[in-house]
Amino acid sequence: QVQLVESGGGLVQAGGSLRLSCAASGSGFSINAMGWYRHVPGKQRELVAVLTSGGSTDYADSVKGRFTISRDNAKNAVYLQMNNLKPEDTSVYYCKAIATQGTGTYQYWGQGTQVTVSS
Repeated sequence: QVQLVESGGGLVQAGGSLRLSCAASGSGFSINAMGWYRHVPGKQRELVAVLTSGGSTDYADSVKGRFTISRDNAKNAVYLQMNNLKPEDTSVYYCKAIATQGTGTYQYWGQGTQVTVSS
């Protein structure tokens, strides 16, 4: 099993910044990719940003140029720097990891962290 613990959410005014962190823990695993998703009630969970073990990144069009995903491989951690936040960025943000353990590959989710952007 891999556990993901997120932190860094909160309340910020429009135009402000927040940095989300997600750390993976467990034993006998290797991370293939880590990313961030967000979920607004009534809508599907959407990809915000993803970073593969090879260093490739992908972002939702709505956050390109404002959000940056980065990773600390030594800590099995991923970060999301969010700048120039907008009210429409308000959501619960979830960390996701795709990890290999033994002969299997599994996906894991964090518990979510609330980001609220006031206008």
